[in-house]
Amino acid sequence: MKFDRRFLTLFATMTGLLGLLASIVPADAQRGPYGQRFDDRNRYEDRYSDRSAGRERNVAGQFDYYALVLSWSPTHCASEGGGRDDLQCNRRDGRRFNFVLHGLWPQYERGYPGDCPTRDRPFVPNRVIDQMLDIMPAKGLIIHEYKKHGTCSGLDPAGYFDLARQLYSRIRVPERYINPFDVQFVAPEQLVREMMAANPDLKPDMMAVNCGGPGNRLKEVRICFSKSGQLRACGHNENQRRMCSARQMYVPPVRSTWKGDQGHRAAPDSGAGRSEPKDRNERGGSERDGTAPRQRDYLPGPRGI
Repeated sequence: MKFDRRFLTLFATMTGLLGLLASIVPADAQRGPYGQRFDDRNRYEDRYSDRSAGRERNVAGQFDYYALVLSWSPTHCASEGGGRDDLQCNRRDGRRFNFVLHGLWPQYERGYPGDCPTRDRPFVPNRVIDQMLDIMPAKGLIIHEYKKHGTCSGLDPAGYFDLARQLYSRIRVPERYINPFDVQFVAPEQLVREMMAANPDLKPDMMAVNCGGPGNRLKEVRICFSKSGQLRACGHNENQRRMCSARQMYVPPVRSTWKGDQGHRAAPDSGAGRSEPKDRNERGGSERDGTAPRQRDYLPGPRGI
């Protein structure tokens, strides 16, 4: 009889423990099939996590770094869609561009936010658009980039594009890419080395080259910055092997014949600035065209949205 009582007591205890374990397991399982993973700075970076499911995602100002995206304009203009961008590709004054600003993209270490909800409607004033056309010569692109990416920066349109211009102005383009008249064939790592030579603070892990299409054409260069505007290593989004693993890229020529053009981007130590349209004084000038530089510092940005 005593044995039976002991057995029943032990059985009841084991049943209680099993019940407690059963209540714990489902709660842990709700974290997702791949669990949670944090990097060495304790930042959440599991692409299959709650962030990817829509939680903690697409929140203005909540991201890890910026990718400054420089598009090789001749490749865009040779594409099917480029023919419709008259301001960039079909100008009557003969002006053509090399690296133009495609955008400034807030990035997670893995993945990226987009179309973040904002307090106000994401409207880009014409004044802001006009001020960006010298380095971002497509009105539709400017509007799209703010709605898609700028809303996630935590800045209003003026602050976002001022920051984009400031970071763009800090990058020097190697001489051979300023206004080439001939086709070039360049290895991705060669372009990286040339960009590093023109920008001594730039390191290989801070940038990536994108190519594709017929002949593996040069499409863009991405350069990564911290939220405070300092060069930094890129995240998983800028995986060089994934973006361009070609041994050589086809680089279409610029062939700008604009008579006021001294090269669209200043070459290293050349002393030659970027010549701007005649109305540049109305736009406030820029460091590259030899006019007075902006006095206000927008790093990491002055305004919230």
